[in-house]
Amino acid sequence: MLIDDVTIKVSAGNGGRGAVAFNKNMQSLGPVGGSGGRGGDVYVEGVTDLSALGQFRFKKDLAAEDGKNGLDQFRDGPDGKDLTLKIPVGTVVHNITAGATFEVTHPGERALVAKGGRGGKGNFHFRGPRNTSPTQFQPGRSGESFEIHLELKFIADVGLVGLPNAGKSSLLNELTSAKTKTANYPFTTLEPNLGVYYELIIADIPGLIEGSARGKGLGIKFLRHIERTRVLFHCISAESQNVENDYKTVRNELGEYSAVLREKDEYLLLTKSDIVSKKEREEKVSLLKKLNPHVYALSIHDAESLEELKKLLNKLKDTNAPEKLARD
Repeated sequence: MLIDDVTIKVSAGNGGRGAVAFNKNMQSLGPVGGSGGRGGDVYVEGVTDLSALGQFRFKKDLAAEDGKNGLDQFRDGPDGKDLTLKIPVGTVVHNITAGATFEVTHPGERALVAKGGRGGKGNFHFRGPRNTSPTQFQPGRSGESFEIHLELKFIADVGLVGLPNAGKSSLLNELTSAKTKTANYPFTTLEPNLGVYYELIIADIPGLIEGSARGKGLGIKFLRHIERTRVLFHCISAESQNVENDYKTVRNELGEYSAVLREKDEYLLLTKSDIVSKKEREEKVSLLKKLNPHVYALSIHDAESLEELKKLLNKLKDTNAPEKLARD
C-alpha cells in the first residue's frame, strides 16, 4: 500500500550540560569543566523511492541524538548525531507547529526541519579575576520539536484520468514497463501507479466518480497527484453509452478540486475502441471533438492506433513544451 500522507513528530537533540570540574594537578589549579555537545539536527532529504513514506506508517516519533555532557580537563562533550529522514521527491513538508511549508523537488535535496539545542558552557568559561573557582555552568538548550505533515504529490509529465474501468492501467502497462493490476471491474486501481516512457513519467490515477472532489469513492486522496502533471490524458471507454456525460463528470470533479487542473493541456483518448463498430467509434469521436478537438481513438490491441499516441508522446518528449502541443 502506498503511503502518501502522514503526520509525524520530529525532535532535534538537546544540548549537553556543561561540566563543573577543577584541575587536580599541583601548580595548575583552576576550573577545567568542558562545554556540552550540540544536539543533533533533523533534516529531510529527497529520494526517488516513492514508497519512502511507508517507514513512518507505524513510527511516528523521531528524534536526533542529544549532545553529550561536558567532561573534565577542558574536554567538550561530543555533538549528537543528526537525523536525516528520506522522503520521496515531490513531498510537501507542512510544519504544523510553526505554520511553515516547503517542498522537496530534487533527489539529494536536503532541508533543515528542526535545529538541535546548543550545548551549555562548563565552569571554565566562567573563570575571572574575582571568580577563580567558579561553580557555575549552563544546562544544554532544548532542541526544536515540531509536528510535521508529509504530503506526497507525484511529479509526472502525463496524468491518466477518467472514470473507473476506462482502460488507464492497461494503457500504462502497454506504453511502459509498469505491471499494474488490470481487470474488467471498477476500482481495480486503488492507488496511483507510475510508468516511464523514455524520459516521460506517466501517472495512472485511480478512477474518479461524481463527487470525488467531495470525498466520494476514492475521493480527493489522489487528485493532488495530478496537480503537477504537465498534460492530462483523459481516458473515456468506447463501451460507454454516454461519452459526453463521462467527460463532463470528470471535468467537473477536476474543476471543483482545483481550477488549475481544468487549465492543463488535455487530450481525449477513446479507449477500447476495438470493441465497438467503426460507425459507433466515429460517432463518438465526432461527439468528443465538439468538447475537445484533440481526440484519439485507440486500443491496446491495435498497434496502429497506439503508434499515433506514441507520436504524440514523442512530440511531448522532444519539445518539452506541452503548452505548444495543444495549439498544433
